[in-house]
Amino acid sequence: MYRFVFIILLNYLFLVTSSCSKDSVAPDLSSLEAKSMINLEYGSNLHQKYDIYLPQNRTKDTKVLILVHGGGWAAGDKSEMDPFKDLIRNQLPEIAVVNMNYRLADVNNPPYPMQIDDINLVVSQLRNRAQEFQISSEIGFIGASAGAHLSLLWSYSQDFKKQVRMVCSIVGPTNLLDEAYLNTPNQDLRTILDQFGNNPEVLEKVSPLYQVTSTSPATILFYGAQDPLIPNSQGIALRDRLKVLKVEHEFTLYPTGGHGWEGLDLVDTSIKLKAFIRAHL
Repeated sequence: MYRFVFIILLNYLFLVTSSCSKDSVAPDLSSLEAKSMINLEYGSNLHQKYDIYLPQNRTKDTKVLILVHGGGWAAGDKSEMDPFKDLIRNQLPEIAVVNMNYRLADVNNPPYPMQIDDINLVVSQLRNRAQEFQISSEIGFIGASAGAHLSLLWSYSQDFKKQVRMVCSIVGPTNLLDEAYLNTPNQDLRTILDQFGNNPEVLEKVSPLYQVTSTSPATILFYGAQDPLIPNSQGIALRDRLKVLKVEHEFTLYPTGGHGWEGLDLVDTSIKLKAFIRAHL
């Protein structure tokens, strides 16, 4: 199974950005201390767990960012998103971070609706425990690869309470009906995509491109032009649809980027993502 190399490269970026000046937070000795809770259960399955990192000085207005890992819907772990978690906690210390696992697909359990159901469960638990955690019901998503697909799909089709303020897709699939996917000669990729079956109605239902509406949340997209797994048409088509619908969005396609990137491109991603979160969450 393909690994999401961007996560590894983000470790380098964290070292760079952590040496930069951070926005100051006025100390308040009477307010809550920072708190981390690991492997909180939201279901009975081994994978139905999440970590939550609550910031110091939080209140009922503290926004929440939910991180969703990649892995082709059948692999991966929330630990792969730890560099994102560290980056957000370092650069945006006023935000609470949730890093979630979800049930992995197999021959008997397709990704949809199972993994969307898991996001529903996490969001519902966060809402029910908002007073205990001292957090807002307003949330954002950062997803990587398959996790980006799930983040977009949930934000566009399942956010009935309009909680999502922004969603970030880093090399996330957006259209499973794309001819580049349907006709791919790559057997490994074909196996990954076949987890959703071959029913066009289902493929449309699980494609964020067909679920986005004019009321969808602000969206920021990052893609690599040399990505062997995500055709350029995936990000470009969603960008164009967001433009038509007049949904606030940003789109970056790195000419030499693959299923991840490094160096100045990675720094660029960090700067744009931080600014977008600040503006919309």
